[in-house]
Amino acid sequence: MELLNPLADALFPGRTVSYTGTAGSTATWQAGPQGVVVWCTSAAYVVVGEGVTATTSSTPIPPNTPIPFIVPQGTGAPWRVSAIRVGSDGDLYAKPINIR
Repeated sequence: MELLNPLADALFPGRTVSYTGTAGSTATWQAGPQGVVVWCTSAAYVVVGEGVTATTSSTPIPPNTPIPFIVPQGTGAPWRVSAIRVGSDGDLYAKPINIR
């Protein structure tokens, strides 16, 4: 089984943002992590990448369930996580990881 390796908190801290019928987006992280673990307090649509904003076409995730996402390669610019509610407002939590 592969283990998830959290990155240094000083460089890649966990981030939190609230979302409603309007998408909430985390502050950005620098390029480098392979992935990010995301969990939300209510069902939400989530997207990960450079300058992204969640829509109802983004990936739906269930509430209170940590879900790993791959961080897209992109251009090397800072990236973020964005979420918008499925039915109820909530909070998104995200922590960059490397997978080994």
